[in-house]
Amino acid sequence: LDLMIHDIEIVLHLVKSPLVQVDAVGIPVLTKREDIANARLKFANGCIANITASRVAGERLRKLRVFQPNEYYSLDYAEQQVGMFKLTPPKAAGALPEIVAQGLEVTKREPLLAEIESFVSAVRAKTAPVVTGVEGRRALALALEVLDKIKAHSVHAGIQLNFE
Repeated sequence: LDLMIHDIEIVLHLVKSPLVQVDAVGIPVLTKREDIANARLKFANGCIANITASRVAGERLRKLRVFQPNEYYSLDYAEQQVGMFKLTPPKAAGALPEIVAQGLEVTKREPLLAEIESFVSAVRAKTAPVVTGVEGRRALALALEVLDKIKAHSVHAGIQLNFE
């Protein structure tokens, strides 16, 4: 609920398709709660999102990777960088396709400040916020479903986790 929920909201925002399946696993490492969790979300349009959150990783990794035919995007939230990789058709008969890599321009901002400014702007202008209450509730409902799946999986595996 504290780490993965942000990724869940982003995925739900990007994938405009009904969710059809949720699988999740999590394990306690240093606490009695899930310290590492992985969720696999399957959507009606065929998109599959794998989300991993860890409180015990040696380095803070905040990345989103998007794969689609002939393209790959890597977004690094911590560094505020975006890389795009595209497979280009062969330039000559018998040649191999090439991978073209390029960085995309990003306006760097402090995320929490941007969130607060966006909220204040929406209140002042009496407009909908970037993430509405409905979208936030949808992400929360899915995060709670992920926790339920983790709990159910741990019971079947002979591991009992306590969620508070």
